[in-house]
Amino acid sequence: MSVATHDSDVEALHRMGYAQELRRRMSTFSNFAVSFTIISILSGCLTLYGYGMNTGGPIIMNIGWPLVGVMVLMVGLAMAEVCSSYPTAGGLYYWAAKLGGKNSAAWSWFTGWFNLLGQVGVTAGIDFGLALFADALLNALFSYPSTPIAIIGIYTVVLFLHGLLNTFGVGLVALLNDISVWWHLIGVAVIFVVLLVVPAHHQSISFIFTKFVNNTGFGFGGAPIYVFLIGLLLAQYTFTGYDASAHMTEETHNAAVAGPRGIVWSIIISLIAGWVLLIAVTGAIQDYTAEATSVTPGAQIFLDAAGHNLGLFLLFVIVGAQFYCGMSSVTANSRMIYAFSRDGAVPGSQLWHKINPRTRTPTNSIIFATVGAWLLGLPYLWSPVAYAAVTSIAVIGLYLAYGMPVLLRLLAGEKFQRGPWHLGRWSYVVGWIAVIWIAFIAILFVLPQVSPGTTLTTFNYAIVAVAVVLLYSGGYWFLSARNWFKGPKVQGSAEELAQIERELEAVGSTS
Repeated sequence: MSVATHDSDVEALHRMGYAQELRRRMSTFSNFAVSFTIISILSGCLTLYGYGMNTGGPIIMNIGWPLVGVMVLMVGLAMAEVCSSYPTAGGLYYWAAKLGGKNSAAWSWFTGWFNLLGQVGVTAGIDFGLALFADALLNALFSYPSTPIAIIGIYTVVLFLHGLLNTFGVGLVALLNDISVWWHLIGVAVIFVVLLVVPAHHQSISFIFTKFVNNTGFGFGGAPIYVFLIGLLLAQYTFTGYDASAHMTEETHNAAVAGPRGIVWSIIISLIAGWVLLIAVTGAIQDYTAEATSVTPGAQIFLDAAGHNLGLFLLFVIVGAQFYCGMSSVTANSRMIYAFSRDGAVPGSQLWHKINPRTRTPTNSIIFATVGAWLLGLPYLWSPVAYAAVTSIAVIGLYLAYGMPVLLRLLAGEKFQRGPWHLGRWSYVVGWIAVIWIAFIAILFVLPQVSPGTTLTTFNYAIVAVAVVLLYSGGYWFLSARNWFKGPKVQGSAEELAQIERELEAVGSTS
């Protein structure tokens, strides 16, 4: 990295009104690695595989995946263009503030709160999925119980470890994310080869791409279409969290180009590698009914197809990938909380946006992220469908936050000042496809996922979480925040920002 590049990054941040408080150590590859790791095909694809087996079956995995992937790419392209213009840790809510016109503060406020909900939901979904797979591995090795309380115990430990790792500084996080990319890609290749060569029985091509299964209880006339659509949650949940590249731009060199590239390439590579993985896993199914009804269907398929010992090795590869994924999710989540708090939007903001001067990390925001995720996972103690609800919360919260600045960019037209990475004449076509898709899935994933969907154990409580955030943020806005929240705050003049940076460097050098 040249001195000129570093200066231009810092100068761009100063123009947006922020000091370089976070340490800028990430390369373009490391920025991409954060988003790729959070998408984590070895996490999302496999932790919701059981949901897919019962909600659409093989066709939802292997036809639904590329369908959703292409639509997500449209969303990612539209976001990347805005990211290039505003490379700051605030990401989505900052973009909304800059594009929202006379109502910019309101747009920023609601975008930020939905982003916060989605970020916490993604962290919960990833680490809970990890807890399920880790439980399957420990059960096979040591007969560890597979009860809800036992799984919540693993979940608690995992969140604690991810919080702890994130307090050690962005250098360690960047290194682990770089390793994670190769762990995922090599892991998918190993799983593909093992599942292609080892199993005595493979499913037919027709089964892999056209078999439809409906174990949801819905039996009305249009049920197959409805079940197919709600089954898209498997793919849509996996394709979340790529806004991490935007949230990490204040720690990335050449951020106005590296951030957009991180968003787009994390989606493209995940789309290809994830499809390969899903085809391999579906082809290796040995006993559909038994595996679909097990505690962790994805894990059971590996054990049945590859044998006990080799199956355990594959589970270890998957758990490792999921561990990297959860760690990256806490990283991105904490940066969003830090930035939103820096602008005074979160109760207790003074606490949440504090920076640890030794590591230059937002330690308190890391605690916020992990505790919030832990609370979202607790309903699993009494609800077996709670995990699907958590993933719905993540999808709805994040995609509403993704959609608002994209919509505002479209409404701004040619007033929008493009950054060095942009879509040119394709901006409007791509942007409107993205907005329409987001509106569709925001409605789709609050709908019932099983029938009857009104009991304590089957209710999709995603709508409750979304409603709580909407009522809280909306009520808070109209009763109070609209009088004082003006959007992103300017920390000071160029001289004052430089002074903040000098003080942080001085404290850090003596810690």
